[in-house]
Amino acid sequence: MGIIESQRAATARYNKKTYDRIEIFVRKGKKQVIKDFAKLQGLSTNKFINNAIDKAMAEQEEDA
Repeated sequence: MGIIESQRAATARYNKKTYDRIEIFVRKGKKQVIKDFAKLQGLSTNKFINNAIDKAMAEQEEDA
């Protein structure tokens, strides 16, 4: 196993232990729109989606 492959495997083990995964479905073409919008905000798609979830949850808590 080369350095790149071993690093990839180590990263995969870390991610599996540290993060949960959520799969979402969007209409064809919307994925690219989301990716492009996130990039315009200077964010990864993942960070953009996480920020949107956090914001919605915070707003819900404020209303409660």
